[in-house]
Amino acid sequence: MQNQERVVIDYVSPQINGGDFFIKRTINEIVNIDAHVLVDGHDVIGASVLFKHETEKKWSESRMHLVVNDEWQGSFSVQKQGFYSYKVQGWVDYALNWQHGIERKIDAGQIVKSELLEGILYLKPLLKKGTKEEKEYLHYCIDCFEDQSKYEIALSEAKSKALHDIFIKYPEKYLANESKEYRVYVDRKKALFSTWYELFPRSTAEEEQHGNFKDCERLLPRIAAMGFDTLYFPPIHPIGYLNRKGKNNTTEAKEGDSGSAWAIGSHEGGHRAIHPKLGTIEDFKALIKKAKDHRIEIAMDYALQAAPDHPWVKEHPEWFKWRPDGTVQYAENPPKKYQDILPIYWETKDYKNLWKECLDILLYWIDCGITIFRVDNPHTKPFYFWNWIITEVKKKYPDTIFLAEAFTKPKVMQQLAKQGYTQSYTYFTWRNSKYELMEYMTELTQTEQREFMRPNFWPNTPDINPYDLQGANESKYIQRYVLAATLSSNIGIYGPVFEQMIDEAIPGKEEYFMSEKFEVKHYDWFKQNKLTTVISRINHIRHQHEALQQTNNIKFCHIENDNLMAYYKWNDSKTDELLIIVSLEHHYAQQGTVQLPLADLGVQSGHQINVSDLVTGSNYNWQNEWNFIELHPTLPFHIFKINK
Repeated sequence: MQNQERVVIDYVSPQINGGDFFIKRTINEIVNIDAHVLVDGHDVIGASVLFKHETEKKWSESRMHLVVNDEWQGSFSVQKQGFYSYKVQGWVDYALNWQHGIERKIDAGQIVKSELLEGILYLKPLLKKGTKEEKEYLHYCIDCFEDQSKYEIALSEAKSKALHDIFIKYPEKYLANESKEYRVYVDRKKALFSTWYELFPRSTAEEEQHGNFKDCERLLPRIAAMGFDTLYFPPIHPIGYLNRKGKNNTTEAKEGDSGSAWAIGSHEGGHRAIHPKLGTIEDFKALIKKAKDHRIEIAMDYALQAAPDHPWVKEHPEWFKWRPDGTVQYAENPPKKYQDILPIYWETKDYKNLWKECLDILLYWIDCGITIFRVDNPHTKPFYFWNWIITEVKKKYPDTIFLAEAFTKPKVMQQLAKQGYTQSYTYFTWRNSKYELMEYMTELTQTEQREFMRPNFWPNTPDINPYDLQGANESKYIQRYVLAATLSSNIGIYGPVFEQMIDEAIPGKEEYFMSEKFEVKHYDWFKQNKLTTVISRINHIRHQHEALQQTNNIKFCHIENDNLMAYYKWNDSKTDELLIIVSLEHHYAQQGTVQLPLADLGVQSGHQINVSDLVTGSNYNWQNEWNFIELHPTLPFHIFKINK
């Protein structure tokens, strides 16, 4: 037997895979809902978004409004971390139908005494719901509708906005229909806005020796002064001795070679141990605490792999796939070979114990004070494993953030995000031209990816020395940092290699020559140059302006030069609006005329707009829609605050 529901609810968005996956937001963000809500005939209908946090029993309601062609929009704000459920509700609104009908008849000069009496049927139920003033008004209307001597007054009240507003406020939802439920997961603010700095702790010593956590403490004021809020360490665990890599990725290590930090495990311990030369667990906890004093969080590397002498190999041989000759095939990512790493055998029959151990590792480090993990090569582990382990961690520790290091196929990156990853590395590293950058940003911010994938833009990493930066001048490095920092709200660099422009490469490859991955380096950590100054200034601008603390609110502006890129960014309330212009040419000055997005700014042509350059402090008054811009390699960008 079919039910009597008449309202159809279709095409609810946002939703991912029909609701199989949740969308993502951070605290105080808005969830904008669109849906097709329609009914047979010409009845007036109403629609609402219903939502509730997972800890709440009662649904909250936010009314939707009709846009055009049965397309409705609504929104709600998320105030707590964790899961919210939401759905769309639609109903035939008989009270509004009555008011709409009687209004048309009154305007046509018809007698509506009977219709007025009918209206009382819709007013009386509201006497149980309204405020004291509203109830008094409803009694007054009922009296007018019943008393023929007050007919003219009744006509006015029947059409009144006051009565319409009460009908809107207290709808009678007869035969209401609802969509299926969807979910949104709400993270803390840092999931959306973070500024990462990566360094190898072993390379932080003042003298030419192996660095430690105490040496890292010495660098905290510098990192904080540059405006970074997340300090990420490659693996800090003991490094295997069997098949240890030598300097420059040679397959034979010499005495004293430190090996790759990602070749985890030896007789000194595994994933819950610390490399003895870095310090003790107490030293690490002290570093975490001192970092927080500088408003910096320490991010750890979570790499599920093992050196040949990792304790797991003897204790859990079933976690590895053994070949007939008694060996395990080392890890490969052709043409790269990792002879010092054994991959985990995820199809092992003992997978439950393997999964539990992987979870316990995370919980151990979280108990030590870590809440951010950069996950190495997550695309080489089962998707559903990640769904399970991230869900388990978030149940108890909702502040935890997971960054997926997955420079892989687009759909694989997206699937990892759907399965629960908080942030993701991206292809920004290889997007250089105006067309490439605009196309990629449009994909990230204007498709459904905006609902579940939070990009984190890195100009370089220890694994990637981009061709574009090899032999590049200072202007190019500034350009790449500005683009990363103003296009995406989550960014990171591998330093001090980036800001000191250390870019010698293995010929023909995007790899660093004499890579720090395979040896301890020694830097002048307090070296200052123009790049450190610019990075510091940009990072502080990011912390001061909400328009740069999100990624999706972006619109590219027309500018008559393919070497200049201009884009408008704003926060949700439009109390902070910026115009960023970047030169993509790092040798010669570039000129162009940029078109202001007047409609988005809500101003008319000819209205004077004041813009302030947040880097130089200069102010300009622009009278026209089109305005001349000139940028030089010495400072190849503007970040303008728009003052209307």
